[in-house]
Amino acid sequence: MYNRILLPIDLNEESSWQKALPVALSLCRNFGASLQIVTVLPDYRMPMVGSFFPSDFTDKAREALKEAQQKFIAEQVPDDIEVQVAIVDGSPWEGIIKASKRLEADLIVMASHTRRKFADYVIGPNAEHVVHHSKQSVMIVR
Repeated sequence: MYNRILLPIDLNEESSWQKALPVALSLCRNFGASLQIVTVLPDYRMPMVGSFFPSDFTDKAREALKEAQQKFIAEQVPDDIEVQVAIVDGSPWEGIIKASKRLEADLIVMASHTRRKFADYVIGPNAEHVVHHSKQSVMIVR
C-alpha cells in the first residue's frame, strides 16, 4: 500500500519525531516501504531580514543540517530500514508539501507538537496546513 513514507522532523524539537518515528518505522516494516526524512530550512521571506546574514549562511546551515540528519539516522533509525533524506527551504508546512511531491511520498507521518494557542491544541498549525494542502495521505501522531 505504501512505498515511500515521509517523516518531517525538526532536529531541534524532539517532540517533532519522538512519537511519530516509531509509527513510521512500523509502517515501513509492514509495507516494505522506504523512510523519507525531511528537514525544513526556514527561509527569510523578507529580503531586508536576509541581508543581516552572511552570504554563505544558507550553505553552512544546509551542511550542518546534513550532518545532523546523518547523526539522527545513525542514532534513531534501525539498519533494516531504507532511508533517504532531504532538506527543503521554506515555511515548515510548505516545505513538507514540496518534499512530498518531489519525493513522491505515499504517506506523510508527522507529529502534532506545537502548542502556541488554544486552536493549536487540536492539531498544530503546520500539521493542519499539511493536512489541508497535501495530495498525499497524512497521518498525525499525538
